[in-house]
Amino acid sequence: MIQAQQIRKIAESQHQEIVGIRRHLHMHPELSFHEYNTSAYVAGKLKEMGIPFRDKVAGTGLVGIIEGKNPGKNTVALRADMDALPITEINDVPYRSQNTGVMHACGHDAHTSSLLGAASILMQLKDRFEGTVKLIFQPGEEKLPGGASLMIKEGVLENPAPSSILGQHVMPLIPAGKVGFRSGIYMASTDELYLRVLGKGGHGAMPHLNIDPVLIASHLIVAMQQIVSRSANPTMPSVLSFGKVLANGATNVIPDEVTIEGTFRTLDEAWRAEAHQRMMNLAMHLVESMGGKLEFEIRKGYPALVNEEALTARSRNKAIEYLGAENVLDLDIWMAAEDFSFYSQKANACFYRLGTRNEDRGITSSVHTPTFDIEEEALCIGTGLMAWLAVSELQNA
Repeated sequence: MIQAQQIRKIAESQHQEIVGIRRHLHMHPELSFHEYNTSAYVAGKLKEMGIPFRDKVAGTGLVGIIEGKNPGKNTVALRADMDALPITEINDVPYRSQNTGVMHACGHDAHTSSLLGAASILMQLKDRFEGTVKLIFQPGEEKLPGGASLMIKEGVLENPAPSSILGQHVMPLIPAGKVGFRSGIYMASTDELYLRVLGKGGHGAMPHLNIDPVLIASHLIVAMQQIVSRSANPTMPSVLSFGKVLANGATNVIPDEVTIEGTFRTLDEAWRAEAHQRMMNLAMHLVESMGGKLEFEIRKGYPALVNEEALTARSRNKAIEYLGAENVLDLDIWMAAEDFSFYSQKANACFYRLGTRNEDRGITSSVHTPTFDIEEEALCIGTGLMAWLAVSELQNA
């Protein structure tokens, strides 16, 4: 029986190596579905550890296999995403991004290095546990349709099929040294909205001769908010936000069209489908009633993420055993989205949070910002806890 102390000791011994891996990845970020060098780097590390793997899954993804004794007894999957964001880093650190306009601003460098660290631990202990651990290094989490959905289509959850899958994500709101869990519904679905309001442009001083798409778009944005405020069940969180409106006119020029882009998020799939139809109906009728025409596309994105309750409860208890009860937090729902949700539709899943905040060092920035960074001491937990949860789940079978 493997003990938590054994894994903690190995995690501490390889910590500086994992920090080095994280810094290399941070310095060489690549955008979604273009993680070619990242994939090659991960492949090299897996080869060094003697871990067999399949590459070029969904383009740049990799799947490694670590077999313990009696490998067919049970399989647990561990997942890390590898892609970066189109953000220019402004941190003044030695490992600052060397790829202009691209940055690991969501911590995927920490996820990938943590999984490599966990893989190293598991390889050292593979003669002491029964079952198989599947390592999923995934591309394209940040971009629809999501690398998870593509990897699933290419059989990542088959041969062998995992009974459970675990994923961790950095959380700058949680201090380094702590982790967070939530059972059941945790993260929102996400859909992208693209609207084009067509009118008839002309001189701003003669509005009676025009069909003003700016005015129509203004009414439309306000009216659509009523779908959330008056049609959604108040107990079911929903978010409808428009972040981009383009009306290419001038002070005295009414344009021919206005484009609007936004996002819709919720935690209930039935309401999600109903809300789509309500938005389409309201928008079409409102725009036509004001004399305009409308083009409306809803790009359906990631589903809601659901953490299987029994697996999450076991994982939370094992995290307490590994870190102490004072370092394991209960999380609230989070209206951001994650394509790990696709895995949660196919297997028992647990997606938990790794604290990376250090106020004394000024490491407090949110993800998706040019000043995001992590307290690297958190990587010791990121590697050790992931390995411990995998072994514990195998030992629980």
